[in-house]
Amino acid sequence: MPFIRRLPTLPLAHFKLRFIRRLFASPLVLLFFAFCLLPAGTIAQVIGGRHVFQFMTLSPSARITALGGAQITVRDDDVTFAATNPGALNPAMDGQLTFQHNFYLADVQTGYAAFATHLPKIGFTVHGGLQYMNYGDIAQADEFGNILGKIKAGETAFTLGGARQLTPRLSMGLNLRFGVSTLDVYQASALAADAGVLYTDTARLFSAALVLRNFGAQIATYNDTREDLPRDIQFGISKRLRYLPFRLTVIAHHLHQWEIRYDDPSLQDDNTLLFGGEQSQSDGNPGLDNFFRHFIFNGEFLLGRNEVFRIRLGYNHLRKKELTVRNYRSLAGFSGGVGIKVKRFRIDVGYASYHLAGGIVHFGVGTNLKEFF
Repeated sequence: MPFIRRLPTLPLAHFKLRFIRRLFASPLVLLFFAFCLLPAGTIAQVIGGRHVFQFMTLSPSARITALGGAQITVRDDDVTFAATNPGALNPAMDGQLTFQHNFYLADVQTGYAAFATHLPKIGFTVHGGLQYMNYGDIAQADEFGNILGKIKAGETAFTLGGARQLTPRLSMGLNLRFGVSTLDVYQASALAADAGVLYTDTARLFSAALVLRNFGAQIATYNDTREDLPRDIQFGISKRLRYLPFRLTVIAHHLHQWEIRYDDPSLQDDNTLLFGGEQSQSDGNPGLDNFFRHFIFNGEFLLGRNEVFRIRLGYNHLRKKELTVRNYRSLAGFSGGVGIKVKRFRIDVGYASYHLAGGIVHFGVGTNLKEFF
């Protein structure tokens, strides 16, 4: 084919060809296509209650909580983004330290702390993080219901990750995560990995990301029962408006699993066929509903000089549909928050509505240690 033979002589085409070859030679992309080609029957059709170490999927920061629980496409100095996409690690995070705490549901406490540094000699940015979840005191009772005392329950995950810039617009990163779950004197553990790529076009104010999260297996189990980790494949795009300080993001999650609707018996029609037959769910169009359950939409206003004040909004359709009480209006699935920089510190507050019974409040504070030395 003459055109193919002439292609390498064109500088722009030659660059694109090299980029495509490098991209498709990446183990991350090959792994992504491998999971996309898995037969549908080999994957469970619901996501809740079928995985262990589910706390690893929780939002690590108040900023991400306010944005609907996911953000993988932003490249700035926020080190918490490295927990959701290791490809977001970059030299701007050098020296960044953050502490986040989430007042979760039913008095459960969860949080995250992380630090990042840049290694210019090898061109890598690395980070370390600690995620914890404390379930508080749980009553210990015998088979007759007599209270014998209290036991402790909690989970912890340690994360180490690094990323490198492959091209001026493309970066790739990897996280390794070791999780420990404790219930009284019993323990379980797991090893997981995240891999992510981030493409950023600063001229067009556009970015896109692909992330594989929590791929791994249990090391030690409870009661010799081995279960799957909450793996996820996410893809997202962000666009910052040119004449308005606003960034819009769309995140698609659970791309390896199409059907994620819960077969809720309460959504069955009251009327049955005269001669019998199966009842069907009446909650709108099931296919369209299932499609939008894969998406999280969020936006962030970046106001002031050096973006010192930020306003965030998010909507998680999966959370909305799973936690809404039928025939009652609620803000389940919606979230919001603010962030402000005061001298050397950035303070973030996020709120996510989960149910009519309430929501969660997330606080975070971060700073750059190099500004103090």
